[in-house]
Amino acid sequence: MSAVAALAAVTVPAPRPSVDDAAAVAVLPGLFVPEASQWLSTSSGRIAGDGYSWMQAVHWVAGSGLYKPRRHRSHGPRSFGPTTVRVAQELAQLSPCRPGIEYLVRRTGLSERSVEYHLGMLREAGLLAYVVRGTRVRGESAQASEFARMVPLEFDVALGIRTVLRDDAAPQYARAVSGIAEAGRELMAKLAKKAARKVRKPRAKSSSKAPSKGTEQGVVTPVSGEIRCTPMQVGSSGSSSAGTTSFPPESKLASGEAKSPTPKKSKVKAGGRKLNRVGRRYQLARELTQELDWLRGCSVPRIAWVARGVADAGWTVTDVKGWLHLRGETGRVHRGSGLLAVLLAGAETVLDTPAKRADAIEQWRGAQEAARRHRIQQVRARTERFEGDWDAPTSQAVRRHVNEVFTAVFHPQPAPEEEAMLELSDVSGVEDLEAAELAQTRAEARERLMAGDTSLITVAVDAMGRDTAEQLYGADLVHRALQLASGARSSLMTYRRW
Repeated sequence: MSAVAALAAVTVPAPRPSVDDAAAVAVLPGLFVPEASQWLSTSSGRIAGDGYSWMQAVHWVAGSGLYKPRRHRSHGPRSFGPTTVRVAQELAQLSPCRPGIEYLVRRTGLSERSVEYHLGMLREAGLLAYVVRGTRVRGESAQASEFARMVPLEFDVALGIRTVLRDDAAPQYARAVSGIAEAGRELMAKLAKKAARKVRKPRAKSSSKAPSKGTEQGVVTPVSGEIRCTPMQVGSSGSSSAGTTSFPPESKLASGEAKSPTPKKSKVKAGGRKLNRVGRRYQLARELTQELDWLRGCSVPRIAWVARGVADAGWTVTDVKGWLHLRGETGRVHRGSGLLAVLLAGAETVLDTPAKRADAIEQWRGAQEAARRHRIQQVRARTERFEGDWDAPTSQAVRRHVNEVFTAVFHPQPAPEEEAMLELSDVSGVEDLEAAELAQTRAEARERLMAGDTSLITVAVDAMGRDTAEQLYGADLVHRALQLASGARSSLMTYRRW
């Protein structure tokens, strides 16, 4: 007998009449996977080949009793029971296994919190591992997590399953089954029968009638002739997932007293069913939240209630855009639904005919085209204005720093006070001005020139002549001021203050 078969013989005793699977693995330690090991890259288990073999491992964990949730938390379900198996049955049909919480709530009838509890239990039992963890960003649609269906290592040890890694470069979770010990074959056959059945949602018990057999939670009903499939059209199914259909007696069918179980074909056309008033409101609200940026993230039912007047009048999302253009748009919105309620007040009475709405749409489209042309002209002007690829920084602090650097490099440096006083002795032709007054005048003109203001020097040139202005302010300042003044009138040069 091999070592694996000997281990299986020790851990799996002979079956009992009560078919108690928990006793078969009583010597194994408790089953729990911490959060850090709940990822595919850190898991010690192996990927299940298909949903059927994975359900065998799920039933083994449910019957073994090795995993007890209340050992690790103080809230949530007390045991790995039939409800967890029902959630696993839905996961076994998905390919890839990427269930949304809303999808599982709709399929199982559980609450959102209960679904999250049971998904956590499947991960802690080593039956699920994260491939990609979902995200929830405010204002965007939630992304569902993607799982890998795993078979715990304890399952392989208990049943004596031999695995082999066919590729040496492959990770350990890619192990494949190569055989099973003789002692684990009987238990595997029992698990296979359980995997072929489905645990149904318990029916509501009636007060006048006794509960029928098989309606208690935990009782499984057979699903015969089923070809396993996924809701994502990966395969085909031979029976409905809603359960088996009870057919009436043939005598009633022949007499016409009972209706045929064959469902009638729907008379709905290919274009979809016709929406009623509430449906039109929700359709318009959904389109508004998608088309208008300032309504993104708003509640669709609230927008449907706000836009109920225009929706009942037969408005489309284009009609609403035309009306909003007439009312005027705002750049800062604190509460989108409140602003929409104010803007749509009385809209259906003002634009009460299709012709008026069409005229508003034409005006809105004309404004859109004008704005588009204006943006094109701005881009062209900026391209012609700047020769390089450098753009002004958007940060105010960086702009101030760049302005200081450009001022220090390109603008004239103020002359020291002593040099200015020495140059004043050569100034002639300016009467009634002392040396200190001339120095103050030149310092003021230099500061205004550094700030880009040339009016003080140009006015002096126009009023007194260039020679007198050069005696008053200096030839260098007058030359630079005239250069900046002539450049400001050119279309090839612009400057501004930051």
